[in-house]
Amino acid sequence: MEQAAEGLSSRLKAVRRTFVSGIDLDGSDTSFAIIRPHASNWSRVLLQDDESLVGEARQFDLVTSVLSLHAVNDLPGVLVQIARALKPDGLFVAALFGGETLFELRESLAAAEIETLGGISPRVAPFADVPDLGGLLQRAGFALPVADVERTVVRYRDLWTLFADLRAMGETNVLVERDRKPLLRQTLAAALAHYASKHADPDGRLRATFDVAYLTGWSPHESQPKALKPGSAVARLADVLHTTEQSAGEKVPKR
Repeated sequence: MEQAAEGLSSRLKAVRRTFVSGIDLDGSDTSFAIIRPHASNWSRVLLQDDESLVGEARQFDLVTSVLSLHAVNDLPGVLVQIARALKPDGLFVAALFGGETLFELRESLAAAEIETLGGISPRVAPFADVPDLGGLLQRAGFALPVADVERTVVRYRDLWTLFADLRAMGETNVLVERDRKPLLRQTLAAALAHYASKHADPDGRLRATFDVAYLTGWSPHESQPKALKPGSAVARLADVLHTTEQSAGEKVPKR
């Protein structure tokens, strides 16, 4: 979580802007201490059980979230609420797990259940792809949306250490349709064997992938740059590149 907060903070440092009123969603004390210098006055808010964000519209200059939004049921709806909470030209920055996070664990558990039980059950929550997250920002009404990802591969001594880390992070299985019964010994043994055979380094350490997606979006404002209409350019790209312009139908001669 500290690494994700540092990544979020570095993105805020690139913004030449002083933020006055900020709201932090569901962040830990550790992550909040890292991002706190980026705004003068802060509110810290937990999403309600119905995932509603309580507060007046157009109230904040800055909204941040560190490793919490991947766990909400209705991410598009929450993003719309965040956009509503921002003042014009306000900024939203978030870090959340996405992409291929924990694909090794998901694959190993699925293979083990197929082998020992003849089917699979939800064990690791699905994570959104980065392009999809960028699309959700646009749908929520954010201007200048950006979504990028940073991958960290952690090497563990054994699977129990990985499980302990996930429990400490509050990232254990919370899926409604999860199997409430503990894993059978033979299923767990099969999962351990699959993980060791497919996702271990030569020294026996087990790899675990964590993709942290960073989302950035602005509340629309008339001062923000806007894309020009097609055909409105006043300069030719060929002139800038000092080359000869060719039509789409022309072929470049072979050398």
